[in-house]
Amino acid sequence: MDLNVIWDYFIEHLMGEEGIEEAYVKWSAGIPFIYIRSVKEKNEIEYFIKKWSAKAMRGKRLHSDTIFFREEGSLYVYRHRFYVPQEKMFCCGNLCVDCVRLKQ
Repeated sequence: MDLNVIWDYFIEHLMGEEGIEEAYVKWSAGIPFIYIRSVKEKNEIEYFIKKWSAKAMRGKRLHSDTIFFREEGSLYVYRHRFYVPQEKMFCCGNLCVDCVRLKQ
């Protein structure tokens, strides 16, 4: 799975929202930061981020995590990442309560 395709879809559709003038990703020390320039309020921007990250992840085994970082006038910065969940993919034989054999 190529995360670049998911990032491209996410940013492209995020920029398509009304009131968002600019949106881009910068990687700093391996951590992705979303820069969003908008006239909208913070809670509306966070709604758009959740909406488009959910649509970008649809049909894939991914999760997302968004943390507000800072605000400078109309520029909002969020730490946002897409990641594969840490869960067991096979049975280890130790009779674990969360064994993949018990999932339906």
